[in-house]
Amino acid sequence: MTAATPEIPKQKLHNDWTLFFDNPRAQKEGETWLQNLKPCSTFDTVEDFWSLFNNVLPASRLGPGCNYHLFKKGVMPMWEDKKNEHGGKWIITIPKQDRQKGKVDEWWLYTVLAMIGETMDESGLEVCGAVVSIRKSQDRIALWVKGVEEKECIKVGTRWKVALEVSDRTTLKFQSHRDAAKNNSSFKNQNLYEC
Repeated sequence: MTAATPEIPKQKLHNDWTLFFDNPRAQKEGETWLQNLKPCSTFDTVEDFWSLFNNVLPASRLGPGCNYHLFKKGVMPMWEDKKNEHGGKWIITIPKQDRQKGKVDEWWLYTVLAMIGETMDESGLEVCGAVVSIRKSQDRIALWVKGVEEKECIKVGTRWKVALEVSDRTTLKFQSHRDAAKNNSSFKNQNLYEC
């Protein structure tokens, strides 16, 4: 009889994270955006993250209009959430030809790893989540933060560029959630900062 192999403990993350999915094209008549938002899974370990990430469709294979949202547990991916309402988001736009080269999947993975690994945010309190949005002509990834104070936002944006491994010619743009709520638009808002 052989001795049982001891179980190796899972590697805990600093925060619990929830992955959501929405597809506005599948939204039923009379259904709100929030009713169309579907939580996929919540994880709190490295192993559970990979188990989830390796078993969902890559972002590039989602249909036009679809979104993945990965947020700290308890934070909803909406402007009105208390953790988001005074914040904003950094945005990187990905042209369609770059989707075909795998950039949207690569940059989404780099964003998620940097976020759950707490490498973009010194305090661990600024980053709320991220969204990858698949659109017909171009895709976007948005990194959501809880504030709009320039110095903190620029720090996070600069660290995100490093995580994405993009050149200095690539520009990230920052927009506030208040503008988005006022204009009822996720991306057609004034850019407050660039990095």
